[in-house]
Amino acid sequence: MSQINTNVQSLIAQRVLGQNNRGLALSLERLSTGLRINRGADDPAGLIASENLRAEKTALGAAIKNAERAEQVVNIAEGGLTEIAALLNEVEGLITSTANTAGLSLEERQANQLQIDSILQTIDRVAAATSFQGLRLLNGNLDYTTSNIAGQVAEFRVNGAKLGFESTLDVDVVVTNSAQVGGYYLSLAGASLDLGGATDSFVIEVAGAEGARELSFASGTTLEAIVNAINTFTDVTGVKAVASTNNTGVRLESTGFGSSEFVSVKVVNDGGIGSANNEGLYNYNATNTNAADATTQLAFNSTAAGNGVLDRGQDLAATINGIQAVANGTVVSINTDFLNVEIDLNSGAAPMGQANAQTLGRVEAFTITGGGADFQLASKVDIAGKVSLGVSNVAARSVGRTSIDGTTYFLADLGGGKNLNVVDGDLTSAQRVTSSAIKQISSLRGRLGAFQKNTIGATIRSLGVSLENTTAAESAIRDTDFAAETAALTRAQILVSSNTNVLSLANAQPQNVLQLLG
Repeated sequence: MSQINTNVQSLIAQRVLGQNNRGLALSLERLSTGLRINRGADDPAGLIASENLRAEKTALGAAIKNAERAEQVVNIAEGGLTEIAALLNEVEGLITSTANTAGLSLEERQANQLQIDSILQTIDRVAAATSFQGLRLLNGNLDYTTSNIAGQVAEFRVNGAKLGFESTLDVDVVVTNSAQVGGYYLSLAGASLDLGGATDSFVIEVAGAEGARELSFASGTTLEAIVNAINTFTDVTGVKAVASTNNTGVRLESTGFGSSEFVSVKVVNDGGIGSANNEGLYNYNATNTNAADATTQLAFNSTAAGNGVLDRGQDLAATINGIQAVANGTVVSINTDFLNVEIDLNSGAAPMGQANAQTLGRVEAFTITGGGADFQLASKVDIAGKVSLGVSNVAARSVGRTSIDGTTYFLADLGGGKNLNVVDGDLTSAQRVTSSAIKQISSLRGRLGAFQKNTIGATIRSLGVSLENTTAAESAIRDTDFAAETAALTRAQILVSSNTNVLSLANAQPQNVLQLLG
């Protein structure tokens, strides 16, 4: 069939040529941009997936920068704490040197006090001056704010707490097992010793967590004298004594609570004391530590008493916000991703029947209302991707908290004219406070170091791997495969050239009709 009005072959050639031209243009675009997907029409599903991956890449990159910034903050805080630690060691040395009173003049002690005063001022200055872009790091700005602190709480520290936006967190302690001291009751059946003879001696060895001392008492020695003698060595034995309420015996107790504390009594010589009037060694009643357990009587002349007996204290057992706590004496703590706290419950009588370290029950310890340092170390902004850290105030008035004979002291109390000054103050207590401050600063440095090494270090490494894998996934979806695309380009070029020739032939075919017209 020969037609000239409609050249179907030309139309087919034009259509195919147009398709091949578009394929050629697409290959040229992909090779020039390096992207397989340049617009939604190229691959709608692939575009959605790759854009999501791109957003994740951006967030991961920002999280890595956040972690690096957090490391810089910790480095600056660590620098200030290092200097404070060195200053505290100097204070420790000055206290020990000044205690050598027979070898130092008053002027030398006063000079040492001047040094301590200067050190305390420097510690306050370092605490106030250590900053990152104007944010003070060691003056309590990064500590947590709390309210509703229960009377049963002697001391507490919030090391970390994740709080939602404008939210608070209640910290509740449930005491499931009471804290106890180690102890024995020495029943002497009277207000004074009644031995077998006037020349006999009652010799006992009293030992505790700090050490041991052997004491000898003659017949007729009063309970008050026995108590005073034992308490003379409390600092070196870790055991204190008090006369019983009925004035017929002596209570021996460890100075601290917990399984690391104990009281040991060994009767070296019973001095002929009898047992007819219930004399002997007794354990405390399991349910009432103010009373002796009559079933545990050991006569002073028994083999067991001669070999020595020992009673250990008991650690507190408790849960904090439903998590089983780690206990040491009256101190309980938990360290989870959402809450890291240490709480020291009072060991004295419970006020108004409320629970404390020696009473089972619930303690509404305190409420965390805000504060702390929050670092966003994950690509997704939510509470799970946030790491919170508390940095307490390390000024001299805030560190070294120590309770001594019912009075609470801080490092600032070592200042001139105060109770723990080294000129005429209590040097033993001064050293205890300084040691407490050193432990507190060391603990804070260790906590920051663990955060820097483990949390930040692991975060940067894991985020780096995630960024690599996310980039690879996004590249696989969106980037051009140059090997495949150059092959497609070559094919498109050949097809376009071939289609151009075919179109030329198709356009020339109607001219054959002229031969029919002769």
